[in-house]
Amino acid sequence: MSLQGPKTNALFNKAKAVIPYGVNSNFRYWGDDDTLIATRGEGTYIWDADGNRYIDYRLGFGPIILGHGYPAVVNRVQEAIKEGTIFAWTTPYEIDLCERITRMCKVDKVRLTNTGTEATMHALRIARAHTGREKFIKFEGQYHGMADYFMFSTASSNPGSLGSKRSPINVPATSGIPKGLTQYVINLPFNDFERLEETIEAQWGDIAAIFVEPMLGNAAGIMPLPGYLEKMRELCDKYGIVLAFDEVKTGFRIANGGAQEYFNLQADLVTYAKALGNGFPIAAIAGKEDVMMTIQPGAMAHGGTYSGNAVGTAAGIATLELLESEPIIETINKRGEALMSGIGEILTEANIPHALPGVPSMFGIVLGVEEEPQDFRDYFKGDGELYENLALQLIQRGVQPDGDAREPWFLCYALSEEDVNETLNIFNDSVKAAKT
Repeated sequence: MSLQGPKTNALFNKAKAVIPYGVNSNFRYWGDDDTLIATRGEGTYIWDADGNRYIDYRLGFGPIILGHGYPAVVNRVQEAIKEGTIFAWTTPYEIDLCERITRMCKVDKVRLTNTGTEATMHALRIARAHTGREKFIKFEGQYHGMADYFMFSTASSNPGSLGSKRSPINVPATSGIPKGLTQYVINLPFNDFERLEETIEAQWGDIAAIFVEPMLGNAAGIMPLPGYLEKMRELCDKYGIVLAFDEVKTGFRIANGGAQEYFNLQADLVTYAKALGNGFPIAAIAGKEDVMMTIQPGAMAHGGTYSGNAVGTAAGIATLELLESEPIIETINKRGEALMSGIGEILTEANIPHALPGVPSMFGIVLGVEEEPQDFRDYFKGDGELYENLALQLIQRGVQPDGDAREPWFLCYALSEEDVNETLNIFNDSVKAAKT
């Protein structure tokens, strides 16, 4: 059964005539019959072109921390843009937003940009300039944006192509990447203490940075084992390596201070985007004074025409102001705990082994496993086909998670207890339908 109604189908055909595959991001393409056209959002809901309402657990892949079209944010942006949007000079909006980020995240300095990809791309250059080294470590199944250097062994990779855990293979996630780039990228299995330590001890003189999502935002929210992030911090301190937390998904979502606050650990560089602006395009690179001051005019390049524009900065100010003044994360966590508990009970009653990795504001559902996965390879022990069937059943009934279990469920402040109860009722019906 197609997810598209007649109006959605007609619009999608128009889109395909002028946009490759009808989408402006490949992650939005679900095939010619199941790619939806969204026409509006309000709070925790979105509507498609045929007027079908969904409780939204994709939330634009995570940016919507408050709710779609949140009035306090929209109003602040409307007021800001009346006086212009970019001036090729620093504005008070930029100063205000950067002050808030430094206070909430306990960082020394901030540079603003527009997208998560831009933030990680610039952070990698900063780390290389700061250390004088060229290689970096990342982890299998982690996604750091669309820059070529990061597009190896991402969550889109086939686990069968990754090679041995003792000597992982860098697998390009896309055509079009120069083969020579692989020499600069070291991919390791997540949560493997031995591989991490032996790799750094053998190659530390070439390694500029460790880039890590503190929890796997594109592999069902897999969490770090106790002491794993601390081991990274210890090794980076010992060998002069920059520890870079990619908090594009976790920032301002799992705690007001992001993963650094949640795990009680400070990185050298941190990248933010998504929840920073509740859906408006804004991103940031932040970190410690000595590392961030590597961005010296005339010596190390960082720039962007739209960096710090009034739209994104005003949205960021409004969002962070609300996070500091209202119990937003606390409320989201309460809803998430109820949702995770209810989902677990339904799956247990249906005799479906499962794990729910992650945190209440951002959690995954892995079906067909007895234990929580610890790395990207573990994730594939789950039953992805059953999850996809379940997701389609949910969407047809008005609850919209992503169709791929690698993408976590995201929650926003606008989600109510009634929404959670409706979700669980629909989830129960959908599990029964997916099993038949």
